[in-house]
Amino acid sequence: MKMDLFDYVREKNMDSESPLASRLRPVTLDEVVGQQHIIGKDKLLYRAIKADKLSSLIFYGPPGTGKTTLAKVIANTTSAEFKQINATVAGKKDMEEVVKQAKELQGMYQKRTILFVDEIHRFNKGQQDYLLPFVEDGTLILIGATTENPYFEVNGALISRSSIFELKPLDKEDIKTLIRRAVTDVEKGMGSYGAVIDEDAMEFLADIAGGDARNALNAVELGILTTERDADGKIHITLDVASECIQKRVVRYDKTGDNHYDTISAFIKSMRGSDPDAAVYYLAKMLYAGEDIKFIARRVMICASEDVGNADPMALNVAVSAAQAAERIGMPEAQIILSQAVLYVATAPKSNSAVNAIAAAMENVKQYKTTVPPHLQDSHYGGAKKIGHGIGYKYAHDYPHHYVEQQYLPSEIAGARFYEAGSNGYENKIREWMEYLRNGR
Repeated sequence: MKMDLFDYVREKNMDSESPLASRLRPVTLDEVVGQQHIIGKDKLLYRAIKADKLSSLIFYGPPGTGKTTLAKVIANTTSAEFKQINATVAGKKDMEEVVKQAKELQGMYQKRTILFVDEIHRFNKGQQDYLLPFVEDGTLILIGATTENPYFEVNGALISRSSIFELKPLDKEDIKTLIRRAVTDVEKGMGSYGAVIDEDAMEFLADIAGGDARNALNAVELGILTTERDADGKIHITLDVASECIQKRVVRYDKTGDNHYDTISAFIKSMRGSDPDAAVYYLAKMLYAGEDIKFIARRVMICASEDVGNADPMALNVAVSAAQAAERIGMPEAQIILSQAVLYVATAPKSNSAVNAIAAAMENVKQYKTTVPPHLQDSHYGGAKKIGHGIGYKYAHDYPHHYVEQQYLPSEIAGARFYEAGSNGYENKIREWMEYLRNGR
């Protein structure tokens, strides 16, 4: 594609005037920060990019994790023609033009074409179907990027012809590396401004960014551009400056220190103690401080089973559904979903009988060597019945109330009792039903 003088000047201006997060994008694979689970030097994707032997790919992950960055690195690495379109604005005509050029390059020069489709989940089924035959016959190597689960949002036929790589939110150390690079890099970053960033400000930005590097880099850029120089002639990015630039007040909540564990402890104990007001307060404190929503959701799921259990079996369903929904939707809406789950668990009737049952059973397993009773052993494989497997087993559904007395525990521990149903909520019905069955109905 020919570039005129105006295109050249515009591109040069964009290189120098584009946002910091864009200017810092790596050019080579070795400059990429994070995602070592897929682009570590021993990983398949790293080797495929280095060898320029790519097949169709789909990059899946939250915003700011480097999906477009990886595509740009591939563009700089590959000998193939690289085309990029955004699914939010591209139509069928754009795709037809790409396919036409790809066929010409393939026919005339035996040159491959890589098509990068940003936000591929925005394509409707017809648009995705259009690409399929050209991916299938090798006219195009497709690289799709999506924030949505591709198994839900991308054509199954395209999925089956692509390798799926999930990009994870950058961890704090990765974001700190990028912040340092932003402040000191003279060529791509803001090193020429003579700025310095305090360690606690960098820690705060890395925490509050929530795994999205752009959040932190945008705050650094804003801070450097709007902060007056001190007497020493340097621009100092302090904790207060960082807090103002990212529009988040500093909460005294160190995610790696005692206060972190105190807060999560209070959160769990408030749900366990049936205090919805305290539980939602500690939830808000963690969310405001930038706590990982997946970490919070895990605690809610644990509490739903450990402290509610069968007193309200729906509590675990609510907690699991909330965890899945919160991760898929993300903040800020995820706070409503988590709030619903926390309030449900906090107000549900409580029972820890599931904890006691598995603890007692585990202790028993450690102490005794047992054998499954012969009548419960599998009788379906050849010759099993000849050696007594399954003989004498009573099929519960053949009896009144679908219950019949027979020995289920190994003989070595016959009569042991691990589960004692409580008297709260639904578990009271379980207890009454089990007593009814055990007492001869």
